[in-house]
Amino acid sequence: MSTILLSTLNARYSHTSFGLRCLRAAMGPLHDQTEIAEFTINDSLHSVLADIVERNPRILGLGVYIWNVELIVSLLRDLVRLLPHTTVVLGGPELAGTPENREHAELIELADYVITGEGDHAFAALCTQILAGTPPQSRFINAGAANLRELPLPYGEYTDTDLAERIVYVELSRGCPFTCEFCLSALDIPVRIYPLQEFLVAMDELLKRGLRQFKFVDRTFNLNIRLSEAVLQFFLQRLSPDLFLHFEMIPDRLPDSLKTLLARFPAGTVQLEIGIQTFNADVGELISRRMDVETTEQNLTWLRDNTSVHLHTDLIAGLPGETLESFAAGFDRLYRLRPQEIQVGILKRLKGTPILRHEESHQLMWSSRAPFEVFSTSTMSWGELELIRLFARFWDLYANSGNFTGSLTLVVGDESPWLRLMHFFKWVADAEQRRHGIALIRLFERMFQYLTEQQGSDPQDCAEIIWRDYTSSGRRDKPRFLREFSLPGIGRPAGSSPRAGSSPARQRRHTAAEDSSSETSDSAAADRGSH
Repeated sequence: MSTILLSTLNARYSHTSFGLRCLRAAMGPLHDQTEIAEFTINDSLHSVLADIVERNPRILGLGVYIWNVELIVSLLRDLVRLLPHTTVVLGGPELAGTPENREHAELIELADYVITGEGDHAFAALCTQILAGTPPQSRFINAGAANLRELPLPYGEYTDTDLAERIVYVELSRGCPFTCEFCLSALDIPVRIYPLQEFLVAMDELLKRGLRQFKFVDRTFNLNIRLSEAVLQFFLQRLSPDLFLHFEMIPDRLPDSLKTLLARFPAGTVQLEIGIQTFNADVGELISRRMDVETTEQNLTWLRDNTSVHLHTDLIAGLPGETLESFAAGFDRLYRLRPQEIQVGILKRLKGTPILRHEESHQLMWSSRAPFEVFSTSTMSWGELELIRLFARFWDLYANSGNFTGSLTLVVGDESPWLRLMHFFKWVADAEQRRHGIALIRLFERMFQYLTEQQGSDPQDCAEIIWRDYTSSGRRDKPRFLREFSLPGIGRPAGSSPRAGSSPARQRRHTAAEDSSSETSDSAAADRGSH
């Protein structure tokens, strides 16, 4: 029997709940009476229910997120009947805002307490009161922003299994100085920072325990340049072939000091997640998303030309005032800056975010089910957003996957990337009559068919480029549709790029593809020089 159980449903097993670990680290005298039990949204709800019932906690704290809220409701319907003496405490981003504005009435009714804000101190205090027999009268506890200098670091809560098998999240700061209305961080002011030296000692300990992939969750890692420099220098001094670092960075703040440090990291080591969201200045102004576009473009170009950093960029479709035409123009603009990945997302209705003030004026119609994506706006119809959803799905399969870096350039040519790719993706969707569950070999075959049958490209040339894409990350079998062609030898085995590091598979494929492209260019240059 657990006295206090912290739990949630993660999106997948590889994810760890950083929030639960922060809560347990802050439990003070109740730490040893507190356990963590993580599940996933793909687990059987009955199995989750059985596990929690067997533990029979006195207090159950559940983390509620946009991806698990509906499952949490289903779970609690049975749990509160099977464990009537368990006190249920809810927290998490999906419960942001005030009680009067929440849509999850049934969920809230099933809980005994709801904590909004950062619950590091609040949850421990609530548990102390409940166990002492003096529970608070109000069911709603507004925790506000925690003082990070008073919080113990949570990294000792990661198990050896976590470090070996799962994504480990770390944070040097919380909060964001910007007020982009679509983002929960618009509510998370001010920015607060953990003591730097204490944080770096903790990172060193994780390295000694064998961790090599660090995912920083700081919203604006490059806000405080002094701290950014210190962290980058720390990891540069501890470089290893299998090190991988992920940072979220704002694109128009990249001084020379950071450029110099980033340029020193080998390929496969650093990924920067950069939220562009929109290039439409009027939309950006409307949603309080202010960005120096010219500086952003210069910085992205510099990073691609002078570093081996992997750039993961984001665009959001469905923002108030955005049209299909302006979104497509923004995609083309970002595509030409050559980031390795462009994540095309659909605007989601995150609870408590200021974007909701535009619901009436811009006719924002939302899905009633998680993840509460926008269906239509006053400037973008249902049909137009459905086109973007189709585009996003096949862009992820063909471009972000890193499997088609050479052949996609044949599809795009010199015209608008959006128009050419949309035509291709619609053709694949019509040919397959589905968007999901398409085998990789089938995607390669459809690419070959499209280039040769729809665009009239030379089959031998297409076969060579597709073969290079196919083998760049180590595949060694020759697909049936390429067997009639004379093709060059197979490249290096999967993941053996000398610069691939221990980055996630998708990033390794991009690195391998760029290595292959570079080697092909070098070979071509050598051939030209020999004649």
